[in-house]
Amino acid sequence: MKLSQYGFEFSPELIAKYPATHRDDARMIVVHRDTKTIEHRTFKDILDYFDESDRFVFNDTKVFPARLYGNKEKTGAEIEIFLLRELNRELRLWDVLVDPARKIRIGNKLYFGEDDILGAEVIDNTTSRGRTLRFLFDGSYDEFKQTLFRLGETPLPRWVRQQVEPEDAERYQTIFAEKEGAVVAPTAGMHFSKHLLKRMDIKGVERSFVTLHAGLGNFRTVDVEDLSKHKLDSEQYFVSEQTAEEVNSTKRDGHKIVAIGTTVMRTLETVVSTHGMIKPHNGWTNKFIFAPYDFTVADAMVSNLHLPESTQLMMVAAFGGYDLIMEAYKQAIAEGYRFGTYGDAMLIL
Repeated sequence: MKLSQYGFEFSPELIAKYPATHRDDARMIVVHRDTKTIEHRTFKDILDYFDESDRFVFNDTKVFPARLYGNKEKTGAEIEIFLLRELNRELRLWDVLVDPARKIRIGNKLYFGEDDILGAEVIDNTTSRGRTLRFLFDGSYDEFKQTLFRLGETPLPRWVRQQVEPEDAERYQTIFAEKEGAVVAPTAGMHFSKHLLKRMDIKGVERSFVTLHAGLGNFRTVDVEDLSKHKLDSEQYFVSEQTAEEVNSTKRDGHKIVAIGTTVMRTLETVVSTHGMIKPHNGWTNKFIFAPYDFTVADAMVSNLHLPESTQLMMVAAFGGYDLIMEAYKQAIAEGYRFGTYGDAMLIL
């Protein structure tokens, strides 16, 4: 498969700028791999396709307020930093992106908040745009973290809209978000409401959780035609013994495993053994899934509708079948489905 095969005619107006009024009100295009048929439903209908003891696997990562605005020492020049990951808790070192990068050099000091309540010093250039910052703060680690996140803004992708609004702090997050560390939300899980989870419980559909802290690499463009030459950024994941046992037990009993999102699918396929069972493990993965690929864990998956030439679209097409998925996308565009972070959903059976 080549990059150009994942392009399709697309208008930016198809991108959802705001979430649905209720999480499970989103539309859902249903793709049946066995019959090669496509249905149009709403997300709250998802349980119609599953039975008691089937298991949904969610990503319980939590997005933190990763975008900060500040000023450069002496010149007062405005700068924006995007927190990527914490490198050292004791030294308060963070890996960040800086904009504009050309104005920031090693030794520069940056200040954030009223009365410059939080300072930082650039101590390393890690990439062409990236930097390592050492934050300067008099107080405990907990006080530092609270200050850092209070000054930060929800990292809503710029291509959704430029202006972040108060509702984004809640809606750019799943209702079961727990493990802090992501700068990109696991959007397929955002369609699940408390009411829908309660309906799952009543029907006996089980749920398990993995953690994968999604990073900005999810939005990085693929710039090589030969997909085997594209490298994904590594992302940290955690799969507990409990989750491994739950998933493996469900598979042994012949019930369905449903991956809720591409981050879950990547995690499951990272920790699967040669026997088709998953093993508990914590680590980093840069697994890039595109056709042809043999999936060994999930029987179904939920995903949002992705942008042309995105790595998420490539994974979805590998799971659902290229021709069938591209036909589903063609229908979704014709039917006015909403794409992207706050967009509608696809269920692949």
